[in-house]
Amino acid sequence: MIGKMISAVAAVSLAVGCSAGSSGLRARADLKDKDGRAVGRALLSERPGGILLRLEAKGLTPGLHAIHVHAVGKCDAPAFTSAGGHFNPTGKKHGHKNAEGAHAGDLPNMLIGKDGAGRFETVTDGFTLRAGALSLFDADGSSLVIHAGADDYMTDPAGNSGDRVACGLIVAD
Repeated sequence: MIGKMISAVAAVSLAVGCSAGSSGLRARADLKDKDGRAVGRALLSERPGGILLRLEAKGLTPGLHAIHVHAVGKCDAPAFTSAGGHFNPTGKKHGHKNAEGAHAGDLPNMLIGKDGAGRFETVTDGFTLRAGALSLFDADGSSLVIHAGADDYMTDPAGNSGDRVACGLIVAD
């Protein structure tokens, strides 16, 4: 009975997702670590209600890792500081728990398993792939960064999430 209910919910979710469609705008970010090794790929697609971001990662330390969109489309290793601060066109503080937050680029934490791999999916209306004030494709582009630790969703400017361990430029797909 429960299996049939789960199947029914999955079928309805699939049908709703397909009927909602996407606008056709897509982007990707190929993430590399400080040594230039490929450690993940993110796919972004514009949907009604926001951007669907899917990320698969490998070769990372187990545990929770902060994921943030950063304001500059540059990923110079080893520290990736060239990516700038979080994407924050509305000038808010950091974190979904912060009364003055959150940055448009603040995303939920990603869990990496004991094997060093993880999958992450979220929908956000904090940014867009279309032209405008919230576009990731502004004059200097944007990047996706994975941090060494978890985001506490509160502490400005980066949630005490630690070093930047992987970075990828967000490019139109």
